[in-house]
Amino acid sequence: MRGLLPQNCHGPGQGTLPGVRFEHSPPIRGTHSKRIAFGRPPNSLTPLRSGAVVSALRLFVLLIFATWIGCGSAHAEKRVALVIGNSTYKNVPKLANSVHDATLVANMFKQAGFDEVTTRLDLNANDMRKALREFSARARGADVAVIYYAGHGMEMDGNNYLIPTDAVLETDSDALDETVQLDRVLFAIEPAKQLRLIILDACRDNPFAKTMKRTIASRGVGRGLAKVEPNTPNTMIAFAAKAGSTASDGDGDNGPFAKALVDNLPKPGLDLRLAFGYVRDEVLKNTGYQQEPYVYGSLGGDSVSLVPAKVVESGPKANPQDAVRKDYELALQLGTRDAWNAFLSQYPDGFYANLARGQLSKIGAEEARAVAEEKVRLAEQEKARLAAEGAKKAEQQRAAAEAKAAEQARTAAELAKQVAQAKAEAAEQARIAAEKALVGRTPAEKAEVEKVAVETAAAGQAPKQVAEKQSGEADARQKEQSQKVASLPPATDTAAPSGNDLIKSVQLELRRLGCLTAAADGDWNSASQRSLSLFNKNAGTKFDARLASTDALDALKTKQGRVCPLVCDHGFKADGDHCVKITCRTGYRLNNDNECEKTQDKKPPDEAKKPDSERKQAQAPSKPQANAICKRQGGTMGLDCSFTSMDQCRSGAGPGDRCFPKPF
Repeated sequence: MRGLLPQNCHGPGQGTLPGVRFEHSPPIRGTHSKRIAFGRPPNSLTPLRSGAVVSALRLFVLLIFATWIGCGSAHAEKRVALVIGNSTYKNVPKLANSVHDATLVANMFKQAGFDEVTTRLDLNANDMRKALREFSARARGADVAVIYYAGHGMEMDGNNYLIPTDAVLETDSDALDETVQLDRVLFAIEPAKQLRLIILDACRDNPFAKTMKRTIASRGVGRGLAKVEPNTPNTMIAFAAKAGSTASDGDGDNGPFAKALVDNLPKPGLDLRLAFGYVRDEVLKNTGYQQEPYVYGSLGGDSVSLVPAKVVESGPKANPQDAVRKDYELALQLGTRDAWNAFLSQYPDGFYANLARGQLSKIGAEEARAVAEEKVRLAEQEKARLAAEGAKKAEQQRAAAEAKAAEQARTAAELAKQVAQAKAEAAEQARIAAEKALVGRTPAEKAEVEKVAVETAAAGQAPKQVAEKQSGEADARQKEQSQKVASLPPATDTAAPSGNDLIKSVQLELRRLGCLTAAADGDWNSASQRSLSLFNKNAGTKFDARLASTDALDALKTKQGRVCPLVCDHGFKADGDHCVKITCRTGYRLNNDNECEKTQDKKPPDEAKKPDSERKQAQAPSKPQANAICKRQGGTMGLDCSFTSMDQCRSGAGPGDRCFPKPF
């Protein structure tokens, strides 16, 4: 497509680009304003500093880049088109297909990739001139400019005119004012650089020729359009029909000429001369060889196409997966979850997408492994911390045990002191009682009383009579003492007891824990065995209750507070570690379940429960009360022996009868 390329775009040494010279470079500072000629022998250059050489190389690269840009822009040519369709004429009948043909051709230019396509329909004279003026401005910067016109046209004195929709044309001289000359259209596309193309679908019968008056009789108005030869190079004018003939509108919405244009012109790389040749053949065939399109003008020797040919890449074709592979390699270098997610958002499917998902799974497994390792590390730290705290806690427990043992020793000493004080007080009371008993006694009796008092004080016991008298109070005090002992902390023995001491120690611990109510006498009897079984039940242990062992003693000492539940007698209830008497309020009494219930009032027996005989006797009328009875001879009692008084009985008694007062 040499005809479409800028004539001066040939590279350095063969021409120039606007504002760029290739024969010599601009002067460079530091070189005494001397010019450097690229392509000259090296010995012709003035010695330069290293910085000047670098600057010269940079300038050379910029020039090469500008050359490439200039040549590349020629290939990316700018193409503009103006499409005019006049159908609705005010003074002549309407054309059926002009607007449809214009719309069809405009769509063809758009699909062919034209940069600008302007479509104007049903224009009057002023609007047509304005549209041509505006398009001429756009054609100045374009490489290809095309104007397509569909509507009425006329030829007069060898000149061609395009008729706007408001034309009247009463006389032949009105054509100069009311129409647009074809030369005006040629003037509009002249600024285009490479190709200038005018397509006229206006070779129809001129309806104005029949009514238009001739100002000069010799002036002729011909059929169709006249032959034209453009003066500017690379300019083509295509007529829908040969000069002096008319074109057909066809039977459908579009004329045969417009259909043939759309079928052949937009073929990529097809030379315009060949394309219009194909258009000619198609129109001739479709019109029964009645209409023959014709092209005027000339082009160069190179192929000129309306739509550039598709570039055929030489060498091996680029693999479409190369870009995906490069992005995959970049994501692989980063190796992060965000990089792979970004890759999958760009390429969600395909071979590399599956590889990316595999990499994500690998990252997820590595993250899971790191989390597991962190958990193991934290667990080891926690284990070490707990071990250290356990050792510290053991020391604290040992110190607490020592403090507790000291407190228990102090408590035992205090208890021993209280016991000794109680014995001393008892001895003093015995002495005072003995002194009182000596008053009025003989010396022998005094000696005997003192002896008994000394023995009683030494034994620490009260007289037997006092013990028997206060036995009930002693039992209560013993139960209360056992409850108090149950709340005391366990005693700490420095040496393991044995024999009776072991049994007694176990019994004391059982009493402290509320499992034994009997005294700790050192006898492992059935009560002690039951108390150890009760401890096993409540503490969850399995010691042999048939004997007292050191293991059981150690287990008993570890318990704090009461283990066995407090069991109180009837009439008492548990209150902490003590049994208190249950007191019911007025009107309530204690039942067998050890609960207070309301006292029921006594009512007379229900009359309905009495025998019928008693109920009838109660309802019978009252008779005189018999206050005496008689006993006949023979020992029988009768109703006839009932009397109201003893005198009546005596007077009415017969021989052998005896009177007795009636018992009440």
